[in-house]
Amino acid sequence: MVRGLEEIRTARLLMRRWREQDRDPYARMNADPEVMRYFPATLDRAACDAHMDRMRERFDRAGYGLWALEIVATGEFIGFTGLNPLPGGVPGAGGMEIGWRLARHAWHQGYATEAARAARDVAFEGIGLDVLWSMTAVVNRPSQAVMRRLGMSAQRYFDHPAVPPGALRPHVMYQLRRP
Repeated sequence: MVRGLEEIRTARLLMRRWREQDRDPYARMNADPEVMRYFPATLDRAACDAHMDRMRERFDRAGYGLWALEIVATGEFIGFTGLNPLPGGVPGAGGMEIGWRLARHAWHQGYATEAARAARDVAFEGIGLDVLWSMTAVVNRPSQAVMRRLGMSAQRYFDHPAVPPGALRPHVMYQLRRP
């Protein structure tokens, strides 16, 4: 288990472990069709609670994972950013993925890139990973822009096996190697 990664601060953000009071704003974010437009469906409260419990368990086991994200100046929860193992059936399976999801009111302010850069640095400098991955639907241009700002490059296009056929199934996998 890696220690000392339960809280990460950036200039404007706090990446931290999940708290019980995050459940309501997390559920609201995942119920927003605009936030979830690049995912197969919105998530109901039960699915959000189960996902949050899994994120907390990952922190207990590994000492890092997907951090809850809040604005330092206000303490407002705005989403998550962090590191999570890639699922089976996708390129890079078993490797570590960097990911993020932000509430709509937090978009277009540079928060995703700021937090993802901090997570990238933790992956390479704090954990000692050599490779970091990120994937998204091909139509998700905003997330691909964040990936490029992190220095990642597109490696492979594939049909995501867990996504039903349609516009969201074609995915692109990005990769970044430790400098």
